[in-house]
Amino acid sequence: MKITVIGTGYVGLVTGTCFAEVGVDVTCVDIDKTKIENLKKGVLPIYEPGLEELVLRNSSKGRLHFSTSLKDSIAESEVAFIAVGTPPGEDGSADLKYVLAVAAEIGEHMINTMVVVTKSTVPVGTAKKVTAAVKEQLTKRKSDLEFFVSSNPEFLKEGAAIEDFMKPDRIVVGTDNTKAEEIMKRLYKPFLMNGHPIIFMDIPSAEMTKYAANAMLATKISFMNDVANLCEIMGADVNMVRKGIGTDTRIGPKFIYPGVGYGGSCFPKDVKALIKTAKENNYNMRILNAVEEVNELQKEVLFNKVRTHFNNNLKGKTFALWGLSFKPKTDDMREAPSLVIIEKLLKAGASVVAYDPVAQHEAQKILGDTISYSTNMYDVLNNTDALLIVTEWPEFRVPDFEDIAKRLTSKVIFDGRNVFDSTDMKNLGFEYYCIGIKTK
Repeated sequence: MKITVIGTGYVGLVTGTCFAEVGVDVTCVDIDKTKIENLKKGVLPIYEPGLEELVLRNSSKGRLHFSTSLKDSIAESEVAFIAVGTPPGEDGSADLKYVLAVAAEIGEHMINTMVVVTKSTVPVGTAKKVTAAVKEQLTKRKSDLEFFVSSNPEFLKEGAAIEDFMKPDRIVVGTDNTKAEEIMKRLYKPFLMNGHPIIFMDIPSAEMTKYAANAMLATKISFMNDVANLCEIMGADVNMVRKGIGTDTRIGPKFIYPGVGYGGSCFPKDVKALIKTAKENNYNMRILNAVEEVNELQKEVLFNKVRTHFNNNLKGKTFALWGLSFKPKTDDMREAPSLVIIEKLLKAGASVVAYDPVAQHEAQKILGDTISYSTNMYDVLNNTDALLIVTEWPEFRVPDFEDIAKRLTSKVIFDGRNVFDSTDMKNLGFEYYCIGIKTK
């Protein structure tokens, strides 16, 4: 079976590589010539654990190809996945210009019956626009080629994308055609061997499912952050509260860890897009408006703790940051809480020196030389006034506290991810601030 995946960003590259891993002949297409040439050499545009190994293996086996020519790639393909970006517009809506441009190009060059699949996160109604774009080009060619548009949203967690794709909780496919359903079922058969469900539904429901899933997860995060802030005021311990509610099977333990807010390429964008879609249909998503508001304010919580501790005078002080990416196991800096914290520290007259295991090159693209960087998690602490933990990388969990104390000018830690135990930190002689626990 041959397929084409258009777009070699996070979704497209993971999708194409994982299909190649189970024996599908895959061509990944992108208009970025440099990116394609690098991929042919095994140089990836993103960091994702395990992905580089799979790309190299499947490329060497001749199952994974990279090209800048959509015309050549779809010539023998049964399925074309559209996996290009849908960046948010100024009003929060998803920008579909790249999706529709690819759809038009497919209509211009397709020579066989095929399934056109929207893999990008797109609002309800996009499949109709994709259908119209393909049809328009076929009409111009005076062609009556048959094609079927389907929706197949991705549910990949950055940092665990390979595992999520190879062992999915569920596969959602929106289609209104039995031929398309059979083709998609055949394509996904290798991933169903262990009983993972494939759920077929109408296309609007599939498009909505992606947004609803991300919005629900974002809601859990903002809810827990709101609870954490109240816990601090009332003298409760949010970690105990989290354990108390997480054992309830109706709630579950996932996505109820308090912190400095969510970021990344999905949750912020998708929450905004769903709010915008509702407004366009004269409906107000009241809960999601609150979710977004809570998250934006939560990104400032750690800075506010710093400012309070230093009596509103940060000028001339230097702070060490552990973690820049929006979450561990990725170099993604999009909507990262670290960017808000850094901006506020700099505006207050402070200096920042940061360490992150993989995201420093991405941070440098955004921040340049406005902050300093270190390639060692301990060296970054030298002669700084406090340590701020912003991303919960595993290597931060059991550090050498004696070394930390020697390097800092004062034993102060602001833990934005509750990596450490507050009682342990007090016993070690640190002034310790975290989220959802009153430490003063």
